[in-house]
Parts: sequence; C-alpha cells; structure tokens
Amino acid sequence: MGHFDISRRQLLGGTAGLAFAAALPGQGFAQTAPKRGGTLTVAADTEPRNLNPAIVASNGIFYVASKVIEPLAEMSYDGEGLRPLLATSWTGSADGKSIAFKLREGVKWHDGKPFTSADVAFSALEVWKKLQNLGRQIFKDLDAVETPDAHTAIFRFSKPTPIQLIRNALPSVTAVLPKHLYEGTDINANPVNANLVGTGPFTFGEYKAGQYYRLDRNPDYWDSGKPYLDRIIYRVLPDAATKAAAIEANEIQLTAFSAVPLSDLKRIGAVKGVVVEPKGYEGITYQLTLEINNRRKELADVRVRRAIAHAIDQKFVVETIFLGYAAAATGPVPKSAKEFYTADVPTYGFDPKKAEALLDEAGYKRGADGTRFKLRLFPAPWFEQTKQFGDYARQALKAVGIDAEIVSRDPAAHQKAVYTDHEFDLAVGSPVYRNDPAISTTILYQGGLPAGVPFSNQYGYADPKMDELIAKAAETVDTAARTALYKDFQKLAQDQVPLLVVAEFTFITVARDSVKNLANNPRWATSNWADVWLAS
Repeated sequence: MGHFDISRRQLLGGTAGLAFAAALPGQGFAQTAPKRGGTLTVAADTEPRNLNPAIVASNGIFYVASKVIEPLAEMSYDGEGLRPLLATSWTGSADGKSIAFKLREGVKWHDGKPFTSADVAFSALEVWKKLQNLGRQIFKDLDAVETPDAHTAIFRFSKPTPIQLIRNALPSVTAVLPKHLYEGTDINANPVNANLVGTGPFTFGEYKAGQYYRLDRNPDYWDSGKPYLDRIIYRVLPDAATKAAAIEANEIQLTAFSAVPLSDLKRIGAVKGVVVEPKGYEGITYQLTLEINNRRKELADVRVRRAIAHAIDQKFVVETIFLGYAAAATGPVPKSAKEFYTADVPTYGFDPKKAEALLDEAGYKRGADGTRFKLRLFPAPWFEQTKQFGDYARQALKAVGIDAEIVSRDPAAHQKAVYTDHEFDLAVGSPVYRNDPAISTTILYQGGLPAGVPFSNQYGYADPKMDELIAKAAETVDTAARTALYKDFQKLAQDQVPLLVVAEFTFITVARDSVKNLANNPRWATSNWADVWLAS
C-alpha cells in the first residue's frame, strides 16, 4: 500500500511554496481568542485497525493516533524546527554515543498512571528498535536506555549516532507507549493497539467499522487549558465526491491529504466559508519516482538510465498529471529540506534526441520495427497519479524506441512483485522524505538489502562508493560534516540515477473557515491538534 497506508486517498496535493498557493484562499494565522468546546468532524483518510504509531510510522495512522499518542517532540515552523512535547530538552555527547533526554513532569497516561522515563526506555528498546518500520534502522545501534530518575532517559549507542539524525527523527519515530500496558505481551497483537492509551490531548473514545472513530477531550492534559475541542469525529466516507459534498454542506469541517480531487479545488475554494490550504505538509514530502531494476543488462548501463531520464518531461508531469500541484525534482532530497538540499547536482532536461543518442551509444539501436528493447513497467496502485504517470512513461519511452508494457497489480501483488520477486523492469513509486536523508531516503540507494524489504533499494543497484558514503554519513557526528556528506550523496545519486526522482509533492487541506489554528506546523495533519478550535 505504498510507503504508508494511503491506498484510499483519492488524489495528491501540491508542494507548499508553489505559485498556485498564492492564488488559493488562505486562512492566515491572526486569530481572536480561542473558543472552547465543540466537535470537529473530519473525513477519515484511511481506516487502519492497528492505530499504534510506535509500531508503524504511517501518515494514515498518525492522522488519528497523533491526537492520543505523543512523541518526544513535534516539528515547528519556529526556531530550530522542533517543539518539545514529552521531552523538554535533548543533549548529545561529543562522541555521538549518548543522548540525554529531560522528560516533562506532571504527565499522566489516560488511565491515570504517571508517565516516566521507564515508558521511554521500554518504547525505545522493545518497540522502536525491534518493531517499527523506520525506527529499526535509526535505533539499530541503541544498546541501552538508562533511567537515573523518573524524568531522565539517557540513550546509549554502540556506534556514533548523530544528534542531528535523532533530532530530525523525533516527530515521526518516537511515539511513546505505556510500559504497564505492553510489557510482557505480544506487542503486535496487544488489544491496546486498537484502543489507544496515551498522554495526548484526546482520549480514544470509540471505533465503529465503516462509520467513524471518536476521540474525546482529555481533561487532565499536561498543557493546561488544552485541548479546546470537546471531541474529534473521523467519519469514514466512501469517495472523494462524498467528501467534497459533505464539506460544502458543512456536514464535516475538514478533509486532509488531498481527499478533495485537485480538479475540484478551484471550484470548492470559491464556496463561501471554505478554505483551501496547501501548508502544513512540508515535513512529509512525497516523491514520484521511476524505479529501475539494475539487474537487467540494458538498465545496468548508466547511459540507458540517463537516457530514460532525458525522455521524461518533468514539466508535463507537473502541469498535466499533477495540475500544477507539485514541483519538478532535482534528486533524492526535496527543495523543502533546506538543511540538506543542494541544486548542485547533475540534471537531465527533457531531450528525446539526447536520449536516443545515449541509447545508440550504449549499443541499443532501433530495430526494423523502431524498437530498441522491451520492458515491463509496474505503476504503483496507491495514487491516481502514479497510475497516470505509468501511462505517460510508456508513451515517453516509446518515443525513444523503448517498448514498455504496463503491468497493473493490486497493492499486495505489486509490493510482492517489486520488493520480493523483483520481476519488474521499471516501477512507479512514491517514497516519502521525512526530514532527514537517513530516515527513509538513503535506504532507496543502499546496496545489499534482503529481498522483501518494502520501499527500499530493491533495484539491484550496488555501488561501493554509494554504500561507503551512506555508512560514513550514518556515523558522522559533526552536523556540518554530515550535511556536506548528504550533499555528496545527492550528487552521486543523480550522476548514477539508479532510480529517477521525477516530482515532489505534498497535499492540500480543505476546511471550513470556522476551523482555527489550521496548518500551523509542518506535520499539521499528523500532529496533536491541541490548539485547534472552532469559531461560531
């Protein structure tokens, strides 16, 4: 089901900062005093049964669970880009082998038990390191967590682990679970996964399959006076048209993750009382990729991979497939990642003649029927746009003499074909950049990964120079040196193009203008909404 649990999302959204954003109605952030009370009714993005974000770091899970289960910190538009939550500070040692967290005092679990450092130690060692899809890599060298007192947790690593990485990973990988409800159980099968107990501003109220999730106000929340809302209802709605109609009728007050089709945004944005907001997703930038199976003889030749890059018209993809709600990519790190991004990389402008020349140079001349060779192209079934890009790529490749046969599979079969059986030649993907290259990006380029690891380098690409660069960056403690290494990583990735990053995109929120404090952090849809309130 794609990088995250998103198969029911109908369409994609645009990258914040694009020209279109200025043309959309904006809510702004100047507000009157918050009003208490009220029920916020929103469209459910997906309907996950396991809601535990400590096990699966997924946007579909975060959308609901982040209001109940809290991480150590959340992303922020202010200051250094992080807002303390369950941790109030974090300090790394000079050798990179320890990080000390000071934890917030006076916090209670929803069942009344006190939150302590024992909960953080248990979550880190037994859940994030062992079970979580992202944490298994980030915390692989975590040896121990010392708890000298109830509000201090000291992480001890066997190898240098950059504080820069841990800081950047805090929002997405450090959801803390109550030790007293999980210790000694099968964590994956624990019934609390579907009836969450957390420290967040809302308690888990009820779930009715096919109908709704209900979250209720936590009267004992540690941030005094919050949350402002009495409850949040996530209504399970069958399709995009139903969601759009419901928000126009004010039956729901918000849809996130581009649940309203891109083609409807201009019309719905003109409806009185409706706001179209592209902000609030910068911390979860998605990328449209063309994955290339480097095991195949033709595709193992870098000249062929570069030819494929020249055959793709990124402007067409952005303007026609995404309707302008995206941006052309220049490599594996998106422009929104200002800490790491560099434009100083090899680029491949749309140039079919150059593509043909490279293919000729590689020895793959056109045959009598105009075809150089045939490929099997697997478009990911997660988004409408991944499927549309598959159709476009087939045409673009045919224009330079490559015959790409479209192979469509359901999500489970697609994932098995690409990541376990490796039976594809090309595949369309949609990985997520999560605030640091080491969280979910370098795994797309690292060689030697076992078969079956989803959303990773399953393309048979293995370059010792790339692997050495990734390994060195993973243990470089100095922030400036580590950042420089990731700029080198981008240059090498674009030089070798083991996969082609075509476009980068985020999403669009459509809401009633009664919803206040909308989109005020870079992971807003997946944050805790403690400060959201409803105007009359």
